[in-house]
Amino acid sequence: MRLSIIMPVYNERATLEDIVHQVQTVDLTVNSDSTNLVLPGPVTLERELVIVDDGSTDGTREILDQWRADPPPNMQIIYHERNSGKGAALRTGFQHATGDILIIQDADLEYDPRDYVKLLEPLLEGRSPVVYGSRFLGGPRAAMSLTHTLGNQLLTIITNLLYGTSLSDMETCYKCFRRDVISDMVLRSRAFEIEPELTAKILKRGYTIFEVPISYNGRAFHEGKKISWQDGFSAVRTLVRYRFVD
Repeated sequence: MRLSIIMPVYNERATLEDIVHQVQTVDLTVNSDSTNLVLPGPVTLERELVIVDDGSTDGTREILDQWRADPPPNMQIIYHERNSGKGAALRTGFQHATGDILIIQDADLEYDPRDYVKLLEPLLEGRSPVVYGSRFLGGPRAAMSLTHTLGNQLLTIITNLLYGTSLSDMETCYKCFRRDVISDMVLRSRAFEIEPELTAKILKRGYTIFEVPISYNGRAFHEGKKISWQDGFSAVRTLVRYRFVD
């Protein structure tokens, strides 16, 4: 069984090498006492890293050029010639991924790949084909700014009200799902509204989203954080739109 890690990249020269090393070296062995494993445990998954550079201009592309010249067998590197947004990069990554299970990984260091096993375990146990890593279920984390905390909580509440669920963190990066969950899903978002679009369409298909606690090391705008309060309005519009249309 193969795990495809989809990594959208835009101007992440300072962190790219560190996060790729973490992704490539993290242990993907899932141990469980459950008798319901899709495969007999312990299970060690193959990995595939799909990097989509979304028009970086800060030197990120030069690092990727070196890897692209002699890529390891488990890495794909795809270029967008100009910046099109996180949603566009993820859509490209999904199209190129070959794994049975997909997980989204940002190219900064806010999320820790050592949490992959937490996400994979309930999926392989058959509890749900969709697992989200929540930053609000008690895992270790750096303090998030008040505005980001309130913004995340508000968007999650709106999601729960519109879709009748009880999520704690809709906007999390760590979304993990079986390939068939989105294989025929038409995704339209080009920017950060890809997060609510994915969630809305997964829920409308009747899937239950299982959540697990993860660690989080958030960064501020001066450290390179790109999502802003304006993106919150796009997220609300997206949640409302896909509640009533496909």
